[in-house]
Amino acid sequence: MTSTLCGLQLLFPLLLLVTVGYSDVGNFSGPLKPMNFTVQEASLVGVIFQFKVSPPAQTVKLTGETDDIICIKPETGWLYLNGTLDWEKRSAHRLQVAGLDARGTTVEGPYPIVIIVTDINDNQPVFTQENFKGSVRENSRPGRPFMHVSATDLDDPSTPNAQLFYRILAQIPNPGVEMYFQVDNQTGAISITREGSKELDVKKNNNYQLFVMVTDMGGQGDNAFSTSTNVFITIEENIWKSPDPIYIAENSTEPHPLKITQVMWNDLGAHYELVNKEKQSRFPFSVDQNGSIYATQPLDREEKESYVFYLAALDEMKKALARPLEILVEVIDINDNPPVCPSPVTIFEVQENEKIGSNIGVLKASDADKEGSGNSFLSYRILEQIPETSGKNLFLLQLHTGVFQLAQSSPKKQDAPQYNLTVEVSDNVFKTKCAVQINIIDINDQIPIFEQSDYGSQTIAENAPVGTTILNIQARDGDEPFTGSSKIIYKIIQGDPHDTLEVETDPQTNTGYVKIKKPLDFETLPTYDLVFKAENPEPLVFGVDYNSSSFATFKLFVDDVNEAPVFFQSIYQVQISEGAPLGTNLTKVTAKDPEGQEIRYSLARDVRNWLKIDPHTGEVFTAAQLDREAEQFYKPYVVATEQGGSRLSSSVLLSLSLNDINDNPPRLIKQYTGFFFCYPLQARGSLIFEATDDDRQWYLGPQFTFSLGDDTSDKDWEVTKINGTHAKLSTKHTNFEEKVYTVSVKINDGGKPPLEGTSSFPVTVCTCADGRCYKPVERQPGRPTVGMAVGILLGTFLVIGIILTVVFIRLKKKQRRNANAENATGSEVSPLK
Repeated sequence: MTSTLCGLQLLFPLLLLVTVGYSDVGNFSGPLKPMNFTVQEASLVGVIFQFKVSPPAQTVKLTGETDDIICIKPETGWLYLNGTLDWEKRSAHRLQVAGLDARGTTVEGPYPIVIIVTDINDNQPVFTQENFKGSVRENSRPGRPFMHVSATDLDDPSTPNAQLFYRILAQIPNPGVEMYFQVDNQTGAISITREGSKELDVKKNNNYQLFVMVTDMGGQGDNAFSTSTNVFITIEENIWKSPDPIYIAENSTEPHPLKITQVMWNDLGAHYELVNKEKQSRFPFSVDQNGSIYATQPLDREEKESYVFYLAALDEMKKALARPLEILVEVIDINDNPPVCPSPVTIFEVQENEKIGSNIGVLKASDADKEGSGNSFLSYRILEQIPETSGKNLFLLQLHTGVFQLAQSSPKKQDAPQYNLTVEVSDNVFKTKCAVQINIIDINDQIPIFEQSDYGSQTIAENAPVGTTILNIQARDGDEPFTGSSKIIYKIIQGDPHDTLEVETDPQTNTGYVKIKKPLDFETLPTYDLVFKAENPEPLVFGVDYNSSSFATFKLFVDDVNEAPVFFQSIYQVQISEGAPLGTNLTKVTAKDPEGQEIRYSLARDVRNWLKIDPHTGEVFTAAQLDREAEQFYKPYVVATEQGGSRLSSSVLLSLSLNDINDNPPRLIKQYTGFFFCYPLQARGSLIFEATDDDRQWYLGPQFTFSLGDDTSDKDWEVTKINGTHAKLSTKHTNFEEKVYTVSVKINDGGKPPLEGTSSFPVTVCTCADGRCYKPVERQPGRPTVGMAVGILLGTFLVIGIILTVVFIRLKKKQRRNANAENATGSEVSPLK
């Protein structure tokens, strides 16, 4: 039944259409059937759809959730609105439409009709409280929420209309640099920022006010609604603080675990864990759930004098509630370690001529107790000296420094070569005995004396090898053997201006071996008047000097030996272009004969006969055209031969490096014989070939250009360049005969000067099968065709058959004649039987 409101609406003309979404795409009218419509809330009054009926139905009836807004005109079937729909009241209207006859009886339907109302943003978000209050402790963890603000919106929560976005508008007081608080845009959770974690201080300010705004449409769009609220925050003191350093005496005898401090989180319910910062293998600490920290066993300062670790407060999800606290434990030293000697035996040395009061050495004992605490302060005293000396001890030991001094006049090694002392070291609680050995060192008061002052003379050939021993010399020293005072070093102080000789000393016998250090040269120095000096590496004591006993002489004569010429250089290197003209002067090679003989020059290993040499001057010239492609590095030798006496000779390497010129035309890199196209060509084809050049290619390599040869038709073929070395040959049509084509290609190297070469290769157009080319066999002159071969073969068989037939007939005739003859002979002889 149509309501009164719907009846009143019929008085208005139906000219305004409602914005409607249909489940089926079509016109604004149609027969009765189930349908869905989508109408935006607050749409203006207007028609939705016209239902048309067919006889016997004459009118249309609408029932269901009309809310007196959704109406239908029975006579015409127009479905329309007489007001606006509201999504917040009803998001979907479920209706039925039926067709009635003249008597009002349902003859068609009813059919379900659903009008879905879509939401628009017509509601402002509202905070759930007029004001919000919360509290947070100073130094709390940044980003951890301590309170929430919340708001609601009556619009469709599945659309952006009810998607809320929170943000802080202002903070009072304002720090002016960075905000101390932050809000989660989606959840409204409020937490402190990293700056707030550092700066919030209850002593400076304990109350803050925030202005928080919430906006629908996700905070986007010009038509979004917003609302603001006040948030009052109280700052509370943080009791989560690191304790003062903890001091524990080492080796404590109290019962363990021993409580050393207690730290608690701001609220109840926290879980505590210790974090071993230094990762030491032994971690003697624990914590209970009241925040009490214990030492689980006695500590040893000598093992570790301090511990640094962290205490973490965790929530029920094992997440940190704040930054961990650093805990510092210092171990107090007690005197529980005796002094330790630096070594089983400490050894010092003192020279015979040492003065009274001279420092001999320092006995440096150690104590594992803490330095500077008094527990490691040591004192020293001598308990015993072996051997003893008359009167007071030979040595004095400083009480607190451990410094040994000479207390009497200079000791003599012949009296005692060493002294053994026992020293007591004390830290006022513990005492330790240390062994000290003091060796008396002989002083260098004896000079080396040569056994011979003159070692005479000797003659040696100038070609004697380096390292040859010429002479043995010997000096003696009266100081203590195998010390710096008795070791002898021999020096040649005169007669060897070029440092040609040397003297090596045997460390066991002090024998000196005079040896050849550099090659001798009669022409440079034929005679050596040598003076040797014997000396010690240690300096002589004051008042003792070297005299003539430490010097000796020797005369060495060098015997002349004929030697081969010597070149002024060890190698001659020449760089020249391969295109150098004949007779080019390459270099001049120079040698000298040590004896001054005249020299002649010649070439060796000039296997290509490229060179010639002036035998008198050593100048080398080109004798033939050089070719880098044949040999880039050419290495002949120049031979210098003396012209007198033994005609000795020597040689030197002449290394020629040939620079390239463009003297080779480009060519195909190989013989291409397998190019083919399948006959008949279905489409234009192409093939790729590569060129090369024997000349040296610089920088980016060869850069060839390609074109067709003069004898190749450009109507059939074309050549295109791919890169500097490769090109592509392509067919220009498909009308090729089944035969072999010869294609020639011109290749230009672009050099200076440019060279061009022409190369040819066959391209076969043939019948293909399985990707292979089958060439037609052409008849060669003088050879029969297949038909001729078959005819010849049949003719041959016919001739053979005729011959065999003739032979067979003649044999038959002969057999008959023989049979008749036998019969005739038999008739004449038979009566005699």
